[in-house]
Amino acid sequence: MSEYAAVVAGEALPRKRVDAVLDAVPARDRETRPDAFARAERQRRRWATQVVVVDELARRACAERGLAPPEEVSPARVLDVAGTDVADLGSIVAVALAHSPAARTLLAALEAEQRVPEDAVRDYYERNLDRCLTQDALRRGVDPYGGAVPDDFLPYERVRGDVARELRRGMGRRAFFDWLDAARADVVYAHGHEHPGDPTHPDHEHRH
Repeated sequence: MSEYAAVVAGEALPRKRVDAVLDAVPARDRETRPDAFARAERQRRRWATQVVVVDELARRACAERGLAPPEEVSPARVLDVAGTDVADLGSIVAVALAHSPAARTLLAALEAEQRVPEDAVRDYYERNLDRCLTQDALRRGVDPYGGAVPDDFLPYERVRGDVARELRRGMGRRAFFDWLDAARADVVYAHGHEHPGDPTHPDHEHRH
């Protein structure tokens, strides 16, 4: 196996950065069949490579934008990932954001750039009235779409800021995914470090 995991913008990405992530993530139970364990380990290395590639791409993007990420954190940070984040973002991006200060800085910058139209906020409020019930209405078990009265809902003016922030957060995440798809299009991976879902290697699998 080569000493580098990938080539990013013409520069080799050291394999030791992938090894640091692997050291922080528990391996699969070794009691499983040897062939299944070996396959899982090959995929785990490919998965960890993606986490490191996202970090490297984000570092470069921050430098280009003049953003200063906070100090580097321990790779052990990859263990601190909420299950809801994995469900919403996919394991690679969720772990990359937990692991990489640069990725978090870039995501925050992209989110701050988003502009949420007023009509989008109003439309979200009107389509999600079940999320805007008052505490009293919730205690009484009010059906927001049947039998509820105006006083059962928090007024639009009170929740508008929260709704706008939630929509901006979603837009920021979509912008991050768009950036990532474009940024890693030209990354060249060393043998054994391909994307876990790359159909050109025999162990490939596509899941989120």
